[in-house]
Amino acid sequence: MKRVFGVKKNKEPPPSVADASDRITKRGDSVEEKIKKLDAELTRYKEQIKKTRPGPAQEAVKARAMRVLKQKRMYEGQRDMLYNQTFNLDQVQFAAEGIKDAQQTMTALKSANKELKGMMKTVKIQDIDNLQDEMMDLMDVSNEIQETLGRSYNVPDDIDEDELMGELDALELDMGNETEADGVPSYLQPDKEPDLDAELNLPSAPTGQTADPHGRFNAQTEDELGLPAVPRASLRG
Repeated sequence: MKRVFGVKKNKEPPPSVADASDRITKRGDSVEEKIKKLDAELTRYKEQIKKTRPGPAQEAVKARAMRVLKQKRMYEGQRDMLYNQTFNLDQVQFAAEGIKDAQQTMTALKSANKELKGMMKTVKIQDIDNLQDEMMDLMDVSNEIQETLGRSYNVPDDIDEDELMGELDALELDMGNETEADGVPSYLQPDKEPDLDAELNLPSAPTGQTADPHGRFNAQTEDELGLPAVPRASLRG
């Protein structure tokens, strides 16, 4: 059977855009190398033409240079064609990669959309509103509890506010009178120490020199050490 129908050959997969672009780029690079060699040969021929005199020798050099120049033009045409093909393949590759990126983005968005829908089913706006209302009620109850606990037990409820305002005005008036009289309110003045001499009715200490009973002043002298000098006894003859 195999001899009659033959064996089915496996088809090779078509080359990718990247493979084709790489192969054509390599061909273009090889052609570019050939053009560089031809440029070097043309430069050598130009130097020979300058050095030779007009005549058969110079014409022969010009003919070789013309042949090399034709080859260079041919290779330049092939190089430009290959580079144009490479450019087109690069454009196709960029477009293909853009489509692949778009497909991946769409797949990711679909997955995220499905996941978001699943999460939204577990979260309801009505439940959030009810939770907010309950929190507000709890905060109001908490404020009432704090106000109740902070209520003072010493202040009666039947105090007349007008009477309190009258007492406050009278207190301010008294404070103003004290300030005008002394310059400093009495509650800000320092405490005065009691006068012990006045309480004990003690006479004031004498000041200055003491009078001598015989009408003379008893001037007390000091010695060289600053101590009171001992009075000398008077000698009688």
